[in-house]
Amino acid sequence: MKRRQFLTGASMAAGAFVASSAAPSIAKADEQIHWRMVMPWPKGTPGLGANGEKFAERVTKMSGGRLKITVYGAGELVPAFECMDAVEQGVAELAHGTPYYWAGKDAGVNFFSTIPFGLMGWELSGWLRFGGGQELWDELYAQFNVKPFAAGNTGLQAGGWFNKEINTVDDIKGIKMRYAGIGGEAMRRLGANVTMLPAAEILPAMQSGAIDAAEWVGPWNDYAFGLTQVGKYYYTPAFAEPGTGIEVFVNKDKFAELPEDLQEIFAVAAQANLEQTLADFTFHNIQSYQAVLAKGAEIRHFSDDVIAALATEVKAAVKEIADQNELNGRIYASYMDFVKKAAPYGKEFEATGLLQRANVWADA
Repeated sequence: MKRRQFLTGASMAAGAFVASSAAPSIAKADEQIHWRMVMPWPKGTPGLGANGEKFAERVTKMSGGRLKITVYGAGELVPAFECMDAVEQGVAELAHGTPYYWAGKDAGVNFFSTIPFGLMGWELSGWLRFGGGQELWDELYAQFNVKPFAAGNTGLQAGGWFNKEINTVDDIKGIKMRYAGIGGEAMRRLGANVTMLPAAEILPAMQSGAIDAAEWVGPWNDYAFGLTQVGKYYYTPAFAEPGTGIEVFVNKDKFAELPEDLQEIFAVAAQANLEQTLADFTFHNIQSYQAVLAKGAEIRHFSDDVIAALATEVKAAVKEIADQNELNGRIYASYMDFVKKAAPYGKEFEATGLLQRANVWADA
């Protein structure tokens, strides 16, 4: 799809949202508005913090300077994992992040980040835009007085850095690891000691021996954060994160105060950031994979037995989230309906096509 077509479609979607909003616009059309945006990652983080900053710049430029967003990296205004609280309470007007960081508020947020063995990045976008996912996300986040926008995706991630091979389920037991989301919960249920660390703390924790293994993102980020220095075995792909969604969410009261044209600019900027971020990760992960190999990383894949055990725990954990409340049950039903349709299509079209491509160009 051409960029102009993409942005036109995003504009139409944003316009539909604005037209349906019942809240009055309070700010004057010529008023200069200053907002604060917090992030759970450092400024300049490849693909993540850097694209959060680009989103803020895009909104400022598209609005002609009427809506100026100042960006704060992890810890600069609030701790990394307190961005949702900051926006809900008005400490900041908006945040750039990923939903599973706020799972302590409601585990249903995981469906809008990633579900192990679930939707790939482009599939998640399809479900959100055309499968009813956005409406469910809006309903979930309304409980915290915030409005979410899809604003990026990492694509398929890596399974993590380990200093011993994971050949059997017994090899997982006792490992101290940094692992996020439901994937981390599955590892915990199989006997790992799982912790959640902000990006900047992963390398020091590996260096000090505080953790034995770590999952971060993929080749681009892992190389940039120095994980090639501390991990021997690089497990791919990520069973836990097949396509992790990146978001921008804004305080609902503050968003309602914006003039309608600034509301639309905000929505269109988020859609543009979604396309840019996924392209950014796709290109740079491909490039950085060679750099990771050059550092001596040994590529490994989780065995069929390990994957089967992880899948059992993932299914149990996801169903438990669905059973927590009525809304999570509806989110689960909608998400899983699309996963079950996407799986056979992906197997026959995308997986087969990728395998054919690899075979054709193996000797090129």
